[in-house]
Amino acid sequence: MLELLVPMHGIGGRGDLPVPLWLAIYSAGAAVAVSFFALAAFWSRPRFETAGGTALAALTRLVDSRALRWLLKLVGLAALAMLIGSAWFGSDSPAENPAPTWLYVWIWVGIIPLSLLLGPIWRLANPLRTIASLVRRTSYRRLPEGVAYWPAVAGLAGFLWLELCYPEASEPIVVAAFVTVYAVVNVAAGIVYGPAWFATGDSFEVYAEVLARLSPLGRGADGRLVIRNPLAGLATLPQQPGIVALLCLLLGSTAFDGISRWSAWTSRTGELNHVVAYTAGLIVTVAIVTALFVVASRTTGTADVRPGAVGNAGLPGAFVHSLVPIAIGYAVAHYFSFAMFQGQEGVLLATDPFGLGWDLFGTSGTRIDYAFLGTGVIAGVQIGAIVLGHVLGVVSAHDRAAGLFRRRQLRAAQYPMLAAMVAFTAGGIALVTAS
Repeated sequence: MLELLVPMHGIGGRGDLPVPLWLAIYSAGAAVAVSFFALAAFWSRPRFETAGGTALAALTRLVDSRALRWLLKLVGLAALAMLIGSAWFGSDSPAENPAPTWLYVWIWVGIIPLSLLLGPIWRLANPLRTIASLVRRTSYRRLPEGVAYWPAVAGLAGFLWLELCYPEASEPIVVAAFVTVYAVVNVAAGIVYGPAWFATGDSFEVYAEVLARLSPLGRGADGRLVIRNPLAGLATLPQQPGIVALLCLLLGSTAFDGISRWSAWTSRTGELNHVVAYTAGLIVTVAIVTALFVVASRTTGTADVRPGAVGNAGLPGAFVHSLVPIAIGYAVAHYFSFAMFQGQEGVLLATDPFGLGWDLFGTSGTRIDYAFLGTGVIAGVQIGAIVLGHVLGVVSAHDRAAGLFRRRQLRAAQYPMLAAMVAFTAGGIALVTAS
């Protein structure tokens, strides 16, 4: 199974949708459009400008306790040690080494539910942040002006290229090299630039923090944990340089993951150099998604914008938070069954992480259970995740527009963004159902 980890990295059984593709696309597009017109009729002022929420004093004391903080740090360090150790010193076969599954499934896909349910917990357990903090310094260098999220974008692009374009990405030695280089670079940067580096430069922490904006758990203005409206938390996403590129990269890479498994794609690229063809495909797909979003958001700006309403990232930055639920919906649709099935392999292979013949958990010889999820459930999750993600994206974009534009211009100003949302919805459903 793991020998096919990269080409099969995504949802399986795309031809199993229990309703016709055209009906699924029309229904989903109509749901997004109806949501927009309902919002335009009844939602004329912004409601998510302040996150607010109900304070959770007891939970705050628990989360901020020294014991729990150190426990999370130790768990993070142990997980990193096991990942690197098994990748370097375990079996050479991807089918017998848990490291590829731990990286591509448990970490990359697992960040999504972890961050949505528990908020910014990755920051507390991040082993790279912990290691860098062991080197005490009296002062740190400041990151250059305008850098913001661009280092995270670069690191994320490297990881996604490895995952989606490099044919040997599931080889343990490749995983070992990537994780080691990534760890060394980020720890070194953390030592030089301090904790501020991880908030904007560590791709995995930045990704987790972006997802955590949509969690019902967050921090209030006084630093205490609160239960909040997730969309109000999402509206607090910083509008800093690089954030638009980060979200468009996430969305575009997931779209390319679907395209790369179309029979039309594989039949036309079969005789081409794999790395060149897939790299070009990834770049073009991300470029199309970016262009569609940027053009839609800037065209939206042809209406008069209230003075001082747009931040330093311009109109694309003002609306970029609306891409977060869409990116999550795409990711869930593409990786749900992959996580449910291949994720089991991470548990089964953990019984012998170093290929020494151990059977620590008594699971040696156990196989993945492919029967516990039916195709109907998978298809329902696929369509539901994409539609829900886009509806939440429409709500978030409309709420932001209500604060940017005067009421008489509110509906007309959003037509370009609505068109982009419908296109993303139809394209997303086509990607998870085409073969």
